[in-house]
Amino acid sequence: MTEQPPASAAKPAGSATTTQRLVLWIAVLASFVAFLDGTIVNVALPAISDELGGGITTQQWVVDAYLITLGALILVAGSVSDAYGRVLVLRIGLIGFGVASLAIAAAPTAEFLIVARAVQGAAGAFLVPSSLALITSNFAGAAQSRAIGIWTAMTTSAMIVGPLIGGLLVDLASWRLAFLINVVPIGVTLALLARGDFRDTRRPDASIDWLGAALCTLGLGGMVFALIEQPNLGWSSPAIWLPMVLGAVLFVLFIVRQRTVRSPILPLDLFRVRNFWTGNVATAFIYGALALNGMVVVVYLQEGAGLSATLAGLASLPTTVLLILLSSRVGGLSGRFGPRFFMTVGPITMGIGALLLLTVGTDFSYWWQVLPSMIVMGLGLALTVAPLTSAILGAIGPERSGIASAVNNAVARVAGLIAIALVATIVGGTLDLDGFHRAAIVTAALMIVGGVASFLGIRNPARDTAHDAD
Repeated sequence: MTEQPPASAAKPAGSATTTQRLVLWIAVLASFVAFLDGTIVNVALPAISDELGGGITTQQWVVDAYLITLGALILVAGSVSDAYGRVLVLRIGLIGFGVASLAIAAAPTAEFLIVARAVQGAAGAFLVPSSLALITSNFAGAAQSRAIGIWTAMTTSAMIVGPLIGGLLVDLASWRLAFLINVVPIGVTLALLARGDFRDTRRPDASIDWLGAALCTLGLGGMVFALIEQPNLGWSSPAIWLPMVLGAVLFVLFIVRQRTVRSPILPLDLFRVRNFWTGNVATAFIYGALALNGMVVVVYLQEGAGLSATLAGLASLPTTVLLILLSSRVGGLSGRFGPRFFMTVGPITMGIGALLLLTVGTDFSYWWQVLPSMIVMGLGLALTVAPLTSAILGAIGPERSGIASAVNNAVARVAGLIAIALVATIVGGTLDLDGFHRAAIVTAALMIVGGVASFLGIRNPARDTAHDAD
């Protein structure tokens, strides 16, 4: 896309050009498919293992194969996005994601499905950084915050409504359709890209550190593999400690290389910016907690409380509604008054919501034991996500927004992956009522730490009085 001075800088706040509206829709749809697929699979796991076999091992790897490649490759995708153009990277990611979705829906064996999920995660790594970079390159000031708020409401809601959609398809049709629904938004997004006649801006000196990419991918992959399989094999097994040690060594070599290579995929100087590194610390705690809470609640409501897949998905609907209703408005307020207050109060509010799950007992009642938590969590989430994204990307110049977005998304995905890998340890081996309560306490603690980190580290940027007047 040709990157010109954002039109919002010359237009009244709240108005947008046709190109800006098209960019926003493309960004939303491209990210939507990645976020939707990352969560829709949870409620389909029992049906997948029933048909293809493999039990809990198959269920674990169906989720984690996607997250490993997504988390490990998203840094590479961000660097490629900045170097070779956001539109090109988006097209590659969308096509790859669509092909992988079709392969998953037709998977004859569990092994084929797991490999296809890994390919799908790799394609997904190209979607989110490029879509956010399109927004930061075409919007400025308070208009950018509002655009990110809309993007947040739509894409983050996909992460929450995923279990609902998956539940309906599992109960009424087939788990395979849960993956085929990705094809529709992918087709629409590709059509919008063609309609817009966008042109990519490419740096003539662009280069990618492929060796660094390999070190990062293998390093993260080895450590994550060890965390996932450790409950099954134990730390004394060479199949666990050897990948952990080798992965850690490779990742350290990756960090060392990034200090000297000409075109790093992880520019370490980004972490000299206070709001960037502090925001990523908060991201790690908050998104780790969200992943833990999302998985444990959906699974417990089915296995512990006896709800159907559809009803378990419906449980999160109040959170979704509040996020959609409030996120854009909160994004605008954050653009005017700064993100620090919202990034502090939001996670702490979510922590309180998680603690409300301690009221869940053997005599189960959704209305009195789960619904209050979903409402409070929705309020906290709406206060948090758009200001968090704005604070991190707003701290870095538009010319590096792709890699900045990639780093933040990598932190979020890896934090979620680690939290899910540690579920068995957190709940004590079994997701019974006591384990559910332990998970709620850990979720609350992580959220509160994320809020405190934001309060101590985030600094509000200077207010734009011109936009305030508008």
